[in-house]
Amino acid sequence: MSIITDLAQQAKKAAQTLAILDEAKKNAVLKGMAAAIRENKDKIKDVNEKEVARARENNLDDAMIDRLILDDERIESMAEGIEVIISLDDPVGKERVIGTRPNGIEIKKMRIPLGVVCMIYEARPNVTVDAGALCFKSGNAVILRGGKEALDTSLAIATLMQDVLEAHNLPKALVTVVPNPDRALMQELMEQRDYIDVIIPRGGEGLINYVTDNAKVPVIQHFKGVCHLYIDKDADLDKALALLLNGKTQRTGVCNALEGLVVHQAIAADFLPKAAAALKHHNVKVHVNAAGSEYFDNADVIADSDYGEEYLGLEIAVRVVDDFAGAIAHIADFGSNHTEVICTENKESAALFQRAVDASVVMVNASSRFSDGSQLGLGAEIGIATTKLHAYGPMGLESLTSEKYLVNGEGQIRE
Repeated sequence: MSIITDLAQQAKKAAQTLAILDEAKKNAVLKGMAAAIRENKDKIKDVNEKEVARARENNLDDAMIDRLILDDERIESMAEGIEVIISLDDPVGKERVIGTRPNGIEIKKMRIPLGVVCMIYEARPNVTVDAGALCFKSGNAVILRGGKEALDTSLAIATLMQDVLEAHNLPKALVTVVPNPDRALMQELMEQRDYIDVIIPRGGEGLINYVTDNAKVPVIQHFKGVCHLYIDKDADLDKALALLLNGKTQRTGVCNALEGLVVHQAIAADFLPKAAAALKHHNVKVHVNAAGSEYFDNADVIADSDYGEEYLGLEIAVRVVDDFAGAIAHIADFGSNHTEVICTENKESAALFQRAVDASVVMVNASSRFSDGSQLGLGAEIGIATTKLHAYGPMGLESLTSEKYLVNGEGQIRE
């Protein structure tokens, strides 16, 4: 038996132990995990610093290195994320009434775990904590296959979580990190349809495409984050500038950072000079259409067909549009179903934008950086689904469950 088949089998068996585990027990385990992460933060940082140094030596790009780094603040954030998950209701076992049929049969639906979740991701060691805690509380075992750049950090974190599981007489296979980043083993992992119920890839578009094209297990997809901020003709321009800078410059290598700015032509002359000065101050490279080029120095003038890039850096694509409909059309053509934002004081326009735009998160007068499980009250997220099956947007506890029918009768037979 191969190492991958063995890991998958063990995870499947371990998941069965969670079927009858009550919420109080789950929360006690999670509390122990949060404590273990805090108590061992120096050990985590030591391992992580060595990986970051190797990544820099290997010329890994800045966006990937940013995702790889774990400092005190990010480690504390991981522990706090677990504590928020503790505070959330366990969805497993929740019932809802469907109705009673004319023959007296009563029908309900009950929330149940998905089973075994496989995470395939790149240089994101925090995923180990987020996925482990979310899957555990929602009754799932998780198999984590991270990139080689973050393998040592992920293994260190997973070992801490497994120690807590074993201290509570639970199988450590509930949280498993594949110890070898070999690509052939990843391919084998994606073929374990007898044991793995769903694969959730997190990383660049190349990784998502590879998993989607090669997996024999259902895949929840999130291809890329091309997020836009639309400045409406009725926008508060001070708000608009703050949303632009926060969305673009606070942290560039994440999927909820802004990649596009769309501006109504009626306010372009008032807003774009301010935006140009602010973006220049932050060393943001600007790509802009001809209609907006007069407001920028040394900008790259691009054609309408050149939009839709995920820069993951200090770059942004700007487009001046004729009207509200033009903004909606641009987002439909170049968005990635991730997050879209409108800045406007017109409530009717805001409501129409939220209804018309096809994205998993649609915001009014709020930074795209809030499109995150922890910021939306999910505690943490295991990923962001942009394909609507079976989830859409940041995936928390409920998104890691499905439903089964409960049918109760008194001896009814079908005629």
